[in-house]
Amino acid sequence: MTVGDYPEYLAVGYLINQSIIKDLDKVEDIEVVEEINTVVVRTKEKSSYEINKKNQIKTSGCANGTIFNNVIEEIKKITLNSSIKINTSEVYSLYKKISLTPSLYLKSGAIHGCVLCCNGTTLAYFEDVGRHNAIDKLAGYMFLNNINPEDKVLYTTGRLTSEMVIKTVMMKIPILASRSGYTAWGVELAKSSNLTMLGRLRGRKFVVLSGYERISFSD
Repeated sequence: MTVGDYPEYLAVGYLINQSIIKDLDKVEDIEVVEEINTVVVRTKEKSSYEINKKNQIKTSGCANGTIFNNVIEEIKKITLNSSIKINTSEVYSLYKKISLTPSLYLKSGAIHGCVLCCNGTTLAYFEDVGRHNAIDKLAGYMFLNNINPEDKVLYTTGRLTSEMVIKTVMMKIPILASRSGYTAWGVELAKSSNLTMLGRLRGRKFVVLSGYERISFSD
């Protein structure tokens, strides 16, 4: 279930966030077959492992997400070491800027967005029916354009669930923020991965859930 834009980013981002492909040089071709609503991603060699249906975990939320057991094991080995700092005034400014950005959400509601930010500037904005699709599009965009994640901030309109945290950590983005709430497992995973996570961002208020050391407080 998707709004249908940027199918290449969506497909590649999904494969990246599931750790199926890791190296841009190994991607040989990406073909969108509109007649059957399919994206074919061809690689120069077989992926590092085969995915079994019994390893799939269906997640709650819009359109149902899917993660795999091996990804949960892999994220346990990741610790984000980026020393990036974000000032609270920058957080407030980003929230205001993003809230005023023309979008499908402002036109119709009932849709989620993910925004990639750096030094107070929005670099990319993707939307979709499900928050997991929006973040996968962003992952595909970053991967195919070889964008360094270590100094970036990811803002999402969706809840900070375990799935959103897993995808953010897999993308190696050190700071995740949302206007929405969060789940206990999402917070636990963020803490164990040293991800800075901000929830319930509204105006000049937010909750620091993990990674407090990356926040610089100002008036």
